[in-house]
Amino acid sequence: MYRWTRHALLSCALGMAFGSPVQAQTPAKSPTPAPAKSLVQAEHGYSVGRPATKAELDAWDIDVRPDFKGLPRGSGTVDQGADIWDSTCATCHGSFGESNSFFAPLVGGTTPEDIKSGHVAGLIKGGQPSRTTFMKVDTVSTLWDYIHRAMPWDNPKSLEPDDVYAVLAYLLNLAEIVPSDFTLNNETIVQVQEKMPNRNGMKFWPGLWTVSGEPDTHNTACMSECDTSGKPASILPPHARDAHGDLAAQMRIIGPVRGVDSMTSALTGSVDDNVEKVREHARSTLVATQRADEKHDGSSKPDANGEKTMAMLTDNGCMTCHARDKKVVGPSFVDIAAKYKDQDDATGKLTAKIQKGGSGVWGAIPMPAHPTLSDDDAKAMVQWILTNTGQ
Repeated sequence: MYRWTRHALLSCALGMAFGSPVQAQTPAKSPTPAPAKSLVQAEHGYSVGRPATKAELDAWDIDVRPDFKGLPRGSGTVDQGADIWDSTCATCHGSFGESNSFFAPLVGGTTPEDIKSGHVAGLIKGGQPSRTTFMKVDTVSTLWDYIHRAMPWDNPKSLEPDDVYAVLAYLLNLAEIVPSDFTLNNETIVQVQEKMPNRNGMKFWPGLWTVSGEPDTHNTACMSECDTSGKPASILPPHARDAHGDLAAQMRIIGPVRGVDSMTSALTGSVDDNVEKVREHARSTLVATQRADEKHDGSSKPDANGEKTMAMLTDNGCMTCHARDKKVVGPSFVDIAAKYKDQDDATGKLTAKIQKGGSGVWGAIPMPAHPTLSDDDAKAMVQWILTNTGQ
């Protein structure tokens, strides 16, 4: 989404929801300025909301366009990127971007001829075991933007612009697009775009890309006596119901929507019959979250029911790959407790592994590091898994 589009959408959204325009270029003249009234406010008298500040817009408006508008200043070398890669990225993507049985390879499948032509022959002729990122992506700005906003997986947006330049320089070198002594910055990235292997590989459909184009569907909207008997609904399949912990604990309880208690069986009956029960459980998750924030200094009550630990496991992304009593991506907590039951210093070993990440014990799929997780919280997770899930 382009920068001008984002400003337009934000202005429209705030205007409809709050009756306030977006005026990012108007700085506040005092610590507590009076909210500026928009035409919508003046006409309808809502008197709510305020213009978004420049800092708020800057924190939200981080996209980088294919013409490199929005790209911040910075630089990074291939060698610097290699160091960051080994410490932050290799756990999931392999030391050389070759990845493993779970994550797709990032580099490979391109040739010097592809760099010259801008078309990856392997996408047309086949012969490659898998399609890598550098075979498919056509703009280097896409790679910069995605790394900046989404990586690393367990701590997105933690990389500074210089770090992103360095990591991308390392990947470009692995893909044989730039030499090993290359420095990538907001100016040399233009040169890189001219060498992207699939830069000419994107196909445009006029009907989808231009305002005056023809749509790719030709359905006719019902305008009278329309069938309204259908009732849209969604369900979680039983095998995936508790794969990510308690979904209710991961949603706000403000507003009409409540997350389902995915740690128990699905409720029966109508929505009206279950509404109070769902609301009661949603409120109870606030208590569990509050307990999870307490320091594990012995002053809190024992976590025999796992409410505190489950909240921490969910908040730190552990339930993405683990479940209590069945294998998901990684082993179940029951299997972990059984494996380490009689091992000396099992708590210390597993605490270090959660914080540093690792692979090989349960297969080739790596567990990402959690460097921001405190020693106390990691230890509390391990102790609960070892003493409660094995029963």
